[in-house]
Amino acid sequence: MSVGIRHDDLRRRNRAMVISAVRRAGQPSRTEIAATTGLSHSTISAISSDLIGEGVLTEGKPSEAGALKRGRPQVGLTLNPEAAAVMTVVLSLNFLSVAVIDYAGQVISEEQRRLDTLTMSREALIGECVAIVRRRIDDPDIDVRSVARIALAIQGITDTEARAMLWSPITPQTDIAFADIFEAEFGIPATMENDCNMMAVALRWRDPERYRDDFIAILLSHGIGMGLVLKGELFTGTHSSGGEFGHMIHRPGGALCRCGRRGCVEAYAGNYAIWRSARQLGEDTEPVDVSDADMRALAASAREKDGPERQAYRKAGEALGYGLGSLFALIDPAPVAMVGVSAAAFDLIEPALREAIAQTAGGQHSKSISFDTEPNELPLIREGCAMRALTFVDQEIFAPGVQARAGAAGKNVA
Repeated sequence: MSVGIRHDDLRRRNRAMVISAVRRAGQPSRTEIAATTGLSHSTISAISSDLIGEGVLTEGKPSEAGALKRGRPQVGLTLNPEAAAVMTVVLSLNFLSVAVIDYAGQVISEEQRRLDTLTMSREALIGECVAIVRRRIDDPDIDVRSVARIALAIQGITDTEARAMLWSPITPQTDIAFADIFEAEFGIPATMENDCNMMAVALRWRDPERYRDDFIAILLSHGIGMGLVLKGELFTGTHSSGGEFGHMIHRPGGALCRCGRRGCVEAYAGNYAIWRSARQLGEDTEPVDVSDADMRALAASAREKDGPERQAYRKAGEALGYGLGSLFALIDPAPVAMVGVSAAAFDLIEPALREAIAQTAGGQHSKSISFDTEPNELPLIREGCAMRALTFVDQEIFAPGVQARAGAAGKNVA
């Protein structure tokens, strides 16, 4: 019995390695997969033949580069887009988005809605999330049986098992078990994710050379959030999603944060905080939703002259810099990705940010800290959710084989 178990485990591991190699490379040849995985050519040939027969992989066309070489051109393997699909749901301040992603990672259906998340009742918020998923599932062009997983990302704190939203600054509602609600409603396995964690997952897939063992993704939007990867692992708390960088205290008793406390990093660096400071409103002024267009106009004004607008960005940079400097006193300097509409104004933020970092214990290596920017967080959050869900399908449904796949498909019928 034990020999059989070891054989099954080895087979599953090898299948997972082949699928992962194809997902990362796009259309690798069997020779390239062998070089990546260390598996023998005969093992890869047998596994790829099985996966093609099961409809998980397909053979692509020989590349033009390969056609120019002497001898028989090598045929690449690709993911079969029709093998499965996943659904991503992103809930942020006054905004809800859903997308259906095929097995190859391409968006095949999507919908976006504006909501008033700050005033909606618990029932209304849940109802909107369920309804938008229902509309995609009821789409006649989508095969419901192929949707293998739903991944929902939200601003705020999610529980350790990624099952529920514990708290979010976008709504007064708390402790909503979205994953359980979706599973009960649609019969599809679901997961609950923190939006900034999903940004980090996406960055690692997009640029594994830069975003590898240690790196940070910081959301510069209405809120300030962080996705933190240490030693190749996404950092999460024991009871929460972890990385609540925006609600670290910058100045005790300082400006009002939308979390209700005072002096948070976000109360100086969030969009509403920059707007409040630029308009010379008091630090007790209640946070308001500021449009992306207004933030872009504010940044343009700050670049034109040295006035309260530019000073507001300096304050934001200072808060972010002291926070990062304190973090880098605990961990080694790492690449940082600034994501969100205010990342487009990083030229206004960076000087004060670097100056603040240099004044901290973590600033002794400040010159080795590199920054990159991405002005739109939604594609990253969606991509992170999709890759997290697709990787689950790879490892837990297709890697075990046809029998496990059939059992999972039976559970997924709504």
